Amino acid sequence: MNYLIKFLKIFLVLIIVSAICILLFFVHRDVSLDDLKLKYTNKHSSFVSIKGIDVHFRDEGSKTDTIPIILIHGTGSSLHTFDFWTNKLKYSKRVIRFDLPAYGLTGPFVDRDYSISNYTSFLKEFLETLDIKQCIIAGNSLGGEIAWNFALEQPQMVKKLILIDAGGFPLVSKSVPIAFRLAQTPVINKLFSFITPLFVVRSSVEDVYFNKLKVTDSLVERYFELGLREGNRKAFIDRLSIVKRYNYVNISKIKQPTLILWGAGDLLIPLENAYKFQRSIPNNVLVIMDDTGHVPMEESPLESIGFVTDFLNIPK
Repeated sequence: MNYLIKFLKIFLVLIIVSAICILLFFVHRDVSLDDLKLKYTNKHSSFVSIKGIDVHFRDEGSKTDTIPIILIHGTGSSLHTFDFWTNKLKYSKRVIRFDLPAYGLTGPFVDRDYSISNYTSFLKEFLETLDIKQCIIAGNSLGGEIAWNFALEQPQMVKKLILIDAGGFPLVSKSVPIAFRLAQTPVINKLFSFITPLFVVRSSVEDVYFNKLKVTDSLVERYFELGLREGNRKAFIDRLSIVKRYNYVNISKIKQPTLILWGAGDLLIPLENAYKFQRSIPNNVLVIMDDTGHVPMEESPLESIGFVTDFLNIPK
C-alpha cells in the first residue's frame, strides 16, 4: 500500500510538472492588432470595413489598369504569401491582395459564418467598395475555391481565372498538417485556442512544402504570429469545423480562360484534383510544377510567376 501511495504521489507530481511546462512553453496570449500592424503592414497597407470587420489589403501597381488581378490566399495564410508575385506583377498590372476573414490582420467574421457562399459574398462587397467592375482572380487552396465559386456567381466580374492547388472537389489527402488535424479534433481543439506550440506551426508549414529546406525561421514566425491575432485561433477552428458542401457539379459552366497551376508534390490536395479541374473547366491550361508542394507562389515563386505572366500575356 505504501508503494502504491508513493507511486501515486510521484505520478501526480509528474502531471503537475508537465502541466506547468505546457503553460510556460506552449500557452500564448493573443497578440494585439496594433502590435502586429507594426510588423506586418507597410506603406501599401490599407484597411476597409466589409461586413463589420476591418479588412487588411494592399493595392499596388498601375492605377490605370482597369482589370486588376486579385490574389487570394489559403487557409491559415495571409496576403504575404503573394509577396514575390506582387513585386513582379505590379510593374505591368494593378495588383490587389487582402487577408481573408479569419486570417492575417483582418480577423474573424462577426457572424462566424465561414461558408464559401459567405466568402464569395464578402469578395463581391470588397470589390464593389474598391469600385472594381471586372478583374482577374487568382486563388490558392481555400482562395482558389472562393475564386472559382465567385466566377460562377459573378461571371461578368471575372475576366480570367487562376487556380493554384485549389479546393472545391472531394479529395483524399496524402498528408494533412497537424494544425488542421488538431483544429478538427473534439476537446483538443478547445485547447488549441490558447495552446499553440511553435513546433506545430513549423510542422504544418513544412507539410505543405515539397522542399522542407525552404521553410525558414522567418516564414514560420510569420504564420505563427499572425495566427495569434485576437480571434484568429478560434476562427481557424470554426472554419475547419464547417460541414463541407460541394458545388463542383456546376464548375463546367465556367467559361473564362483558366490557368490551373499545381504542385506535383502537393500532399494536401493531391495532383489528381488538378485533373478534375482540367476535365471540368472547358477553357483551361494545366501546368504541373515538379518538386513543388501546395503553395507554388511561395515555395517556387520565380518559376510559378513565369507561368502566370505567360497566361496573362505580360512581357517578361
